Amino acid sequence: MATSAITTGNSTSGAIAPLVLLAGLALVIVPTMAFVARVSWSTESGAHGPIVLFTGLWLLWRLWPEARPLVAPPPAGLAAIVLLVTLPLYLLARIAQIVEIQGYLMYAVALATTYAVIGLPAMRRLWFPLLYLAFMFPLPDTLVAALTGSLKTTISHAAVSFLYQFGYPIGSAGVSIQVGQFQLLVAAACSGLNSIVALTAISLFYVYIRHQADWRYALLLTLLILPVAIFTNFIRVLILILLTYHAGDATAQGFLHNFAGLTMFTIALLTIFALDSVIEPIWRRITARSTA
Repeated sequence: MATSAITTGNSTSGAIAPLVLLAGLALVIVPTMAFVARVSWSTESGAHGPIVLFTGLWLLWRLWPEARPLVAPPPAGLAAIVLLVTLPLYLLARIAQIVEIQGYLMYAVALATTYAVIGLPAMRRLWFPLLYLAFMFPLPDTLVAALTGSLKTTISHAAVSFLYQFGYPIGSAGVSIQVGQFQLLVAAACSGLNSIVALTAISLFYVYIRHQADWRYALLLTLLILPVAIFTNFIRVLILILLTYHAGDATAQGFLHNFAGLTMFTIALLTIFALDSVIEPIWRRITARSTA
């Protein structure tokens, strides 16, 4: 009888512990996501955040039946150590109010809590949506600048050289492009490169949904994302320079600037889809021959 009572007490506490962890996680997630939505998702470079959030949660829901049999919570001590490392760092970021750091540390706390509740085997089955959800947070501006700085310069010089061949009075000096009587900053013209993160996230989602069974082909499509992003941003820069020259700086930097960014982002996605439809039959024939 005493043994039965002890067993019942242990099972009850074992059932309550995950609920307590999830409730604590909600207290971390809700204010941080509200902060991220207010600061990042309202900008051009962070507008993909809600799409990533909802598609990532949908993918978790879809894969959960496969992961559920693998649930094996780790020892409480190990889970506690992971949380004791991530939580203080999150609290420091919360005080600092730096959206990039706070978002990623909240994500780390969420992963640590998920590990404590379901364990590593189940998380391995959910690896893609757990990784994919990280794309809803903005990258630090310094990292974006370091990754895209040389690309922006290269693209702007290529656009200037291209239009110069067609007789446009255009040249570049340092961080500015001079076209006619107008001056356009390279950073503003090439700001579409900031959407590489968004393009990568949504393209990876598409590739995973369609081709997760063939990881080699999925990797090939993934490698095409950066060249597509560079080419479409080159076209975007050409459009903005031409708008500036023919319609004036106010027109080019107003509504049409954002419209050009949205249009080229859509074209980049459609290009990935088109490349997939063209390359996949060729890939199938090659792999069929190699296995024959």
